[in-house]
Amino acid sequence: MTGSLTRVLRRLRPGSAKGSADGFDRRLLAPMMLGSVLNPVNSSIISVSLVPIGAAFGAPPSRTAWLISALYLATSIGQPVVGRLIDLFGPRRLFLAGTALTGAAGVVGMLAPNLGVLIAARVLLGFGTCSGYPAAMYLIRTEARRTGRQSPAGVLTALAVTTQTIAVIGPSLGGLLIGVGGWRATLAVNIPLAAAGLYLGARRLPATPASRRDDGRHPVSDLDLPGMGLFAVALVCLLLFLMNPRGGDWYLLLLTVAAAAGFTWRELRARQPFIDVRVLGGNLPLLATYARTLLAYVVSYAFLYGYTQWTEEGRGLSPSQAGLVQLPLFATAIVVSTLTGRRQAIRSKLLVGAVGQIAACGLLLLLHAHSPLWMLLAVVIVLGVPQGLNNLALQNAVFHQADGERMGSSAGLLRTFGYLGAIIASAAGGTFFGQRADTDGLHHLAAFMLAISTLFLAVTVVDRSLRRLGAPRKDDAPAETEPQHPDR
Repeated sequence: MTGSLTRVLRRLRPGSAKGSADGFDRRLLAPMMLGSVLNPVNSSIISVSLVPIGAAFGAPPSRTAWLISALYLATSIGQPVVGRLIDLFGPRRLFLAGTALTGAAGVVGMLAPNLGVLIAARVLLGFGTCSGYPAAMYLIRTEARRTGRQSPAGVLTALAVTTQTIAVIGPSLGGLLIGVGGWRATLAVNIPLAAAGLYLGARRLPATPASRRDDGRHPVSDLDLPGMGLFAVALVCLLLFLMNPRGGDWYLLLLTVAAAAGFTWRELRARQPFIDVRVLGGNLPLLATYARTLLAYVVSYAFLYGYTQWTEEGRGLSPSQAGLVQLPLFATAIVVSTLTGRRQAIRSKLLVGAVGQIAACGLLLLLHAHSPLWMLLAVVIVLGVPQGLNNLALQNAVFHQADGERMGSSAGLLRTFGYLGAIIASAAGGTFFGQRADTDGLHHLAAFMLAISTLFLAVTVVDRSLRRLGAPRKDDAPAETEPQHPDR
C-alpha cells in the first residue's frame, strides 16, 4: 500500500527539494497529505469503534450513529467556509488553526465521560479537520499556475491515493488501538497527528500575508458573513432532518427551504458572495459532479459503516477482525487509483465505478450470518474497484470544472456533498439496523444502496460534458482540458 503511494510520488517531476521552475514544490507534499488525511482517518477509524462505544455507554446503533453524523455535520459546514477563507488569506493560518483544534478534540474525546461529550468531541474534530483538503487543492492550483502545468495529474493522484491509504489503515489501526488501549485510544491518535501537522505546516507552508485590495480595503471586508450564516442554518436544518427522517420533525424542512431562499437572495446581491450562485448555477457540469459525489458517498459510507457493523454483530467478528476484513477494499482502491491516475478520461472511470458499485451491492444481498470468510473478502474486493475510480475521477473533475479563483471553496463544497452523502448513509444504517446490525437489516440497506448506485450510473450516462474532460490539448498532449468556466 505504501509502496503504491511511493511510486506515485516518484512520478512527480524531479527538482530540487524546493522544486524547480517546471516542477511541483515537493516540500508541500507532506503537510498537504497529512492535512488531507485527518478527516478520513477519523471517518474510517470510527467504523470499528461504534460497537465497543455503544457497549461502554449502553447506546444502540441508532444513537452511536450520531458519532458519525456529528463529524460530518460540522465538516459539511466548515469545508466551504474554511475553503473560502483559504481563497482569501492563503492556506497557512487556516491549516495551523484547524490542526490545533484537531489535537484539542483528540484530548476531549479521549477523556469523554459520556456519549454526549464524545459527540461534542467529534463536532470539534469536524471543524478541525476541514482545512486540510481545501488547502491541498489550493496549493495544487497555485503550483499549477507557477509551473505552467495545467494538469498536475501525478499530484492529484498522490492526494487521492493518500486519503485511500489512510482509509486502509483506519479500520485496522482502530481495531489494533481498541485491542491495546480500548476505544479511547482511537480518539487519542489525533494528538500526535496534530502535533506532526503543526510542525510540518509551520515549517513548510508558505506565508501568505493578506494583500490590500485595489481600493485599499483589507480582504477581510470580502467575507460574506451573512451568507455563511444562512448557509450553515440551511445545512444544519437539512442534516438534522436527514438524521431522523421518521421523527416527525418536518418543520426542519421548512426551515431549510426558508434559509436556502434567504441564502440565495443574499448571494445574488452580495458584492463578494461566499458562494457565487450565478457562476455555480451556470456551471452545470460542476453541479452534476457534486450530485454524483453525494450519490457515490452514500454507497461508499453505507458500506463502510453498515457492513462493518454487520460483520461484528451479524457475522460475529471481533473489532480487530472486522478491521482486517476491510483491508482488501482500500488496498484494491489504492492499486486501481495508482494504475489509472494518469489516464486522462474521467467519464470512463465513473461509468466503470458505477457498474462496480451495482455489482458490490448485489453481492451484499447474498450474505448471511454463516457466510464463509472468502465471501466477505470477495465483496470488499469488488467494491474496491469503484472506490479507487470514483474518488479520483470526482476530485479531478472539480479541479478542471471549478473557477480557479475559488478552488478552496469549490473543493470544500465537494467534501460537503460527500459528507451529506455520508450522513444519509449513517441515517440509513440507523434506520435499517435499529437495535442490532443483523442480516435482514444488511439486506434492506443493500437494496437501498443498489437503488442509489443505479441513479449514480444514470446521472453519469446522461452527462455529455464528461466527454470533454480529459481530452488532450493540441499544444500539450499529456495535459487535460483547461478549467471550465461557462460564465467567464
